Amino acid sequence: MNFIQSLKEIGRGAAGARSLSAIEAEHLYAAILDGGVPDLELGAILIALRMKGESSEEMAGFLAALESRTYSLARPTTEIRPVVLPSYNGARKGANLTPLLALLLQRFGVPVLVHGLLEGFGRVTSAHVFRELGLMPAASLIEAQQQIDRQGLAFVPLPALSPGLSSQLLLRARLGLRNCAHSLVKMLDPFQSQGVLVAAATHPDYLDRMREVLQRRGQRALLLRATEGEPFANPLRRPRIELIEDDACRTLFEGEHESIKSLPYLPEAADARSTAQWTRRVLDDNLPLPLPLAHQLVCCLYASGFSRDFNEAKALVSVEAKAAVA
Repeated sequence: MNFIQSLKEIGRGAAGARSLSAIEAEHLYAAILDGGVPDLELGAILIALRMKGESSEEMAGFLAALESRTYSLARPTTEIRPVVLPSYNGARKGANLTPLLALLLQRFGVPVLVHGLLEGFGRVTSAHVFRELGLMPAASLIEAQQQIDRQGLAFVPLPALSPGLSSQLLLRARLGLRNCAHSLVKMLDPFQSQGVLVAAATHPDYLDRMREVLQRRGQRALLLRATEGEPFANPLRRPRIELIEDDACRTLFEGEHESIKSLPYLPEAADARSTAQWTRRVLDDNLPLPLPLAHQLVCCLYASGFSRDFNEAKALVSVEAKAAVA
């Protein structure tokens, strides 16, 4: 492949650069994931894309290349779709509540796959919290499949799913900047579009791009603003939660504009042990579930097919999670 030609197209600056077509982007990213791009050219391509900004066409092409090079998991033999929680940012200021969402779904009998990183680089990852709760990362894809089938929940490190994408994420330490892999990994469904992807991003532009790409690909997904980059609803202020299905998008819950000033039942500290202890108390009904998390749980039950009716999903969460979701 002619990498120089690709660089000429995307590297002319924000005003002069041209976006690649979906096919061109797929071929380029396939070469990147296969390790076929020399380091100098790879760094130049990633920086050029970062400066230009990836188009929806390019992201769709990149994702197509990624999915064909990702080890897949089999959807459990049930009508309920598994929920996929990409967890790659970790928490720094507040507690990481991604594991709580996963465990709540497991309690309802909805299969859950969390994929992410083991190392948080100063942040508290879902892997850290899961370890405190007694759930260890799957050592292999076979083990992950067994955990999904037998207990309905698995945490899979990214290298087990996509070594090429994992290597690209690590380039941030060398380049000093994020690259397209940080967005792609949040749209990765190892169930080959048979799961419900919980897609979350912090910046509105990325949310718009993810919406376009997921609609184009026909992926069933819940789209929301991330909490410190993690795919759980901010417990202090509910984000807008959208459902993408059948190439359409509709809002299930509107976003709240005012934050709750204080919630005494949130974890006092954001470290893994404190978060795990608080999570256990919520699961044991000794502490109330924050309402924005209850609303997200409703959306997951509905999107996964656990509940065919949205109001029924609200009623189930109100009874089982003891959260009054109007």
